[in-house]
Amino acid sequence: MRFANSQSLFRRAAAVIPGGIYGHTTPAATIPGSVPYFAASGSGCRYTDVDGNTFIDFMGGYGPMILGYHHPEVEAAATAARQLGAAFNHPTSLLVELAEKLTQRIDFADWSVFAKNGADLTNWSLMVAREVTQRPKILKIRGAYHGTAAWCTPGHGGLIPSDRADILEFPFNDIPALEALFNFHRNQVAGLILTPFHHPAFADSVLPTPEFVAACNRLCRDHGALQILDDVRCGFRLSADGSHSVFGYTPDLAVYCKALANGHPLSACVGRTPHKAAASRVFLTGSYWGDPAPMAAALATLDIIARDNIPARLTALGERFVTGFLALGEKHHTPLVASGPPAMPYVRVADDPSFLRTQALCAAAIAQGVFLHPHHNWFISAAMTEADIADALARLDRALASLRP
Repeated sequence: MRFANSQSLFRRAAAVIPGGIYGHTTPAATIPGSVPYFAASGSGCRYTDVDGNTFIDFMGGYGPMILGYHHPEVEAAATAARQLGAAFNHPTSLLVELAEKLTQRIDFADWSVFAKNGADLTNWSLMVAREVTQRPKILKIRGAYHGTAAWCTPGHGGLIPSDRADILEFPFNDIPALEALFNFHRNQVAGLILTPFHHPAFADSVLPTPEFVAACNRLCRDHGALQILDDVRCGFRLSADGSHSVFGYTPDLAVYCKALANGHPLSACVGRTPHKAAASRVFLTGSYWGDPAPMAAALATLDIIARDNIPARLTALGERFVTGFLALGEKHHTPLVASGPPAMPYVRVADDPSFLRTQALCAAAIAQGVFLHPHHNWFISAAMTEADIADALARLDRALASLRP
């Protein structure tokens, strides 16, 4: 598989864009030279790059494409709204309809606000927690990703010590460490922010223990801190009403994005009535945040997720894929390790601390037309069928065979 056009475009990009391609989509984060750098089009669970290569896509734009590329119902709703205009002086009625939809759908939600990216609202949620409690400190999971702001970015440039002076980290599922932070910083903790399960880059995903979830709920309640659930990556994939219901969290605030509008730029934060007045005092705005097309897309996406029981479909397809992939590893004497929920799996080569063998496996998969990421969890698409899963596994069979000495 050749990527001549991708690499030519990248050389042009590098001349006029810092890094050429930046952030999580940079080739440096995957396998440079073995992956496409630029996309051209997509349909269903497949996308085509600028060199005409087509891939069965297990990343879905890093999560947004829960229903697949160019879903007809979602695109029809977005197009109808777009034809009436965009970025008006005021929001449209879709703002109210979507807020009503989320508060009806999510059991603890009494209000909603909207932005464009998950990071917009993880940042805002910390400010709300501080406004509610009049306290400075935020607890977070070590290695968790919550966006690009200085308090949480995985990058290193442009930071000063004060950026994280009030951010306190602890390991996922470590109840004694969490209790110690709450006790040592008594009456200083504004909130605890965490993802429903731990999905760090360059590591296996880790599900929460029931004891850890109970401790998070208890400690936030007993210490008067807000529990903030960053459901940006998982939201509506594991359950149609939010991931908290799957694991038993009792959040005060929850942030959604990714699958919310099937690829259209939109994020949401929902919260409880006691925090509504404080939330209204924390300034939140953006010139394009009232754009009606993404809101129309979200209304359609949420309806389809509930109507078609999409989380159950993703789980069934993911179980079929992971089970088949692990069996192929045994067949080709390449032991594999799987982690995470079936709807959001991550499979790597066992005993591979450098990730070099996992990178080689993903490069071989891409060469066979299956797009996998070596360092990031994957996403099952509802556009996939049993036939697509079978096709992907047949290609992975060839990929694994090509790695055998």
